[in-house]
Amino acid sequence: MTTVDVVIPCYRYGKFLKQCVDSVTTQQDVEVRLLIIDDASPDDSPEVAEELARQDNRIEFVRHTRNKGHITTYNEGIEWAKADLFLLLSADDYLLAGALSRAAELHRAHPDMSFAFGDAILAYDDGTQVARKPFGTAFSDTTKVFACADFIKAMEGRNIVPTPTAVVKTAVQKKVGGYSHHLPHAGDMAMWLNLSAEGPVGFVGAPQAAYRMHSHNMSRSYSSARLPDLQQRRAAIEHFLERVGSTRSDVEQFRTILMRDLAVNASIQAAAALDERESDISRELADFALALDPTIRFSLPWLRLHLHKAIGPRGWQILRSSLGVSARVPD
Repeated sequence: MTTVDVVIPCYRYGKFLKQCVDSVTTQQDVEVRLLIIDDASPDDSPEVAEELARQDNRIEFVRHTRNKGHITTYNEGIEWAKADLFLLLSADDYLLAGALSRAAELHRAHPDMSFAFGDAILAYDDGTQVARKPFGTAFSDTTKVFACADFIKAMEGRNIVPTPTAVVKTAVQKKVGGYSHHLPHAGDMAMWLNLSAEGPVGFVGAPQAAYRMHSHNMSRSYSSARLPDLQQRRAAIEHFLERVGSTRSDVEQFRTILMRDLAVNASIQAAAALDERESDISRELADFALALDPTIRFSLPWLRLHLHKAIGPRGWQILRSSLGVSARVPD
């Protein structure tokens, strides 16, 4: 039976911790082991964790006497892991039934695979749940395995992997190492890129986990800052390119794809900033796009941006409605 080590970092999420842990211990057809790491929470997280560990000998609990931050906590969990597979699951998220068995089955079918991920459910404070499908309906209810270059193309300059669904081969995780302290907001994106260079990436065409969206969610609050978010993505890409630069002959191909896609994202974000009457931010985003890829000025997103500028937000809204153009901004 496939073994899976699950690390649950926790900071101020005592009220969610039991649901998170139960979602792991009730998984079928895999052998699980859990480590809860409390990062000096001021709430009842330690008491909840201690009780859960007392009730189930598969659960270990460690508490930091001072707050060390999420990167150090993640890396502590990576050092602890020794099973066939590894999952980092935030204490406010939870797995869906069958998630680990589906991921394990895909790993068994493709032994050279570095990690597998899948669809997720976004769970909001008001009880609303929204499906997060990284590929829309393209691979609905199916599995797919991506070579490194194909995975990079599929990313389109953004992080498409819902973290609570990412089940990694532990040996590969150990080889790649931990998360970078220099990437506090884009460490996940860098990790997926680094792992993809070590083996194919699997996609499970099913909802694998629920990802909570609430006021204390770090990635949600950060994503509202358009330029810093894109700058962190660029840093993640550069981190990846530097890591694989001496080992892969296709690194320049990767650079071209990733920077071009990020420039397209920046152009779209610049147009969205115009809608919000943030002309200075729009200008900064446009300059950022050009710095990433000067040829972006010949692209459709760039032409749309300048048409948007020429006719103004109201005119653009009318034109977009008449043409049926989506207002969606990429993540």
